[in-house]
Amino acid sequence: MKFLLFTFVGVVHLFSLNSGKAIYKNDISRRTFQEIKEEIARYKDVAKAIINLAVYGKAQNRSYERLALLVDTVGPRPSGSKSLEKAIQIMYRNLQEDGLENVHLEPVKIPHWERGEESAVMLEPRVHKMAILGLGSSIGTPPEGITAEVLVVTSFEELQRRAPEARGKIVVYNQPYVNYSKTVQYRVQGAVEAAKVGALASLIRSVASFSIYSPHTGIQEYQDGVPKIPTACITVEDAEMISRMASRGNRIVIQLKMGAKNYPDADSFNTVAEIIGSKYPEQECVCKHTRELCSNTITCASFKPKKACKEFSIQWIYVPEVVLVSGHLDSWDVGQGAMDDGGGAFISWEALSLIKDLGLRPKRTLRLVLWTAEEQGGIGGFQYYQLHKVNISNYSLVMESDEGTFLPSGLQFTGSEKARAIMEEVMRLLQPVNVTQVFRTGEGTDINFWIQAGVPGASLVDDLYKYFSFHHSHGDTMTVMDPKQMNVAAAVWAVVSYVIADMEEMLPRS
Repeated sequence: MKFLLFTFVGVVHLFSLNSGKAIYKNDISRRTFQEIKEEIARYKDVAKAIINLAVYGKAQNRSYERLALLVDTVGPRPSGSKSLEKAIQIMYRNLQEDGLENVHLEPVKIPHWERGEESAVMLEPRVHKMAILGLGSSIGTPPEGITAEVLVVTSFEELQRRAPEARGKIVVYNQPYVNYSKTVQYRVQGAVEAAKVGALASLIRSVASFSIYSPHTGIQEYQDGVPKIPTACITVEDAEMISRMASRGNRIVIQLKMGAKNYPDADSFNTVAEIIGSKYPEQECVCKHTRELCSNTITCASFKPKKACKEFSIQWIYVPEVVLVSGHLDSWDVGQGAMDDGGGAFISWEALSLIKDLGLRPKRTLRLVLWTAEEQGGIGGFQYYQLHKVNISNYSLVMESDEGTFLPSGLQFTGSEKARAIMEEVMRLLQPVNVTQVFRTGEGTDINFWIQAGVPGASLVDDLYKYFSFHHSHGDTMTVMDPKQMNVAAAVWAVVSYVIADMEEMLPRS
């Protein structure tokens, strides 16, 4: 059996618990689907108790109030910032005070970028000060800025057709908003494509479903071998205005100034807490000093490590079967990061709080992870995966809420058809709050590593039009959040995670 050590600040967390073997891991279940349905149906009263506590009982509005306290105290939490690390330390204490188990921090190296002072002014055909937000990891301009004529395009294909016109200009992308996944490519790749044809800078129409003259930031990526040029997002309104001017044959000149800087990677942490499983945390022993795993599954009395060890002694570790619930604690440096992703992080914490408050302890470990540096491309999630993938067979389900905590309409799920059928039965338990649908394509930046490796994954289905109206903008504040909707989202998260963690079998994989 592979093993994992939980460590932070040099401390090893060890647990000596009764071992158990799950009925299902990679073996085929011997039970009929009818028997599984009947097992799930028996959770009806537990699900109702969770819903009542979260939506109508003493825990109602708790996740909202907890979130408001953090974001009002700390503000936005960009990767590499002091405010992010302050938030992590606050959450570490909060989780301990909440009575959760195995609360610890797992070190992560994360990018550190700061936007500095920035401005964009249209000088021709008239003077107009533009609202902009530099894109994450962008370089800055020279102190005097970049003043150049503009080339407006609506797609990468148009940019290629007009490549000879782009040299020495600022490329403005006025791409139409189709949906986030299709349109975001212009934010991520826009600078690289503009640089390939000799542009001096790029300005991208904000990737947003709605705008009230609000720029929306986000990460962008440079490419090896392609010159790095400054890049920022502009409002939908300015992008459309500039496009109209260009269509009339106007000469458009913009002066762009950006003080953006990239700094060396910073130290940070993923924040972890658990409710330890009652039946399926397995035991293994290792040499305390070499960390070598004992291969004798019957007794450790004759265990001698292969590596020379003068101070050999045995130490037990626990290897749990896990259901993981998560959200990310970092945000961009505008607004409060309340919606993205404070809400997801805090309903994930609330899920464990609800289960603990009801005195429930599932058979498998419920693990909460609050990711760091998700906005930089899932840095915390990737490093967690690298550290824990040795135990991938022990993960029954990975869950991430990162598309808002408005009133959910259901759950997105990725997994085998047998697992989907089980999830559909579990979601029937949420009939009291009318959230029962199971959609395709469960995903999340931080859990996609697990899903791509075959672990079932789930995410909330939410009001994406509203979400992308405020996403990565100054408007992402507590004013967007609704406590009653967060209550329902937390109830859904708690019911699903608890039932899957407590069922006799892990979710089947393909």
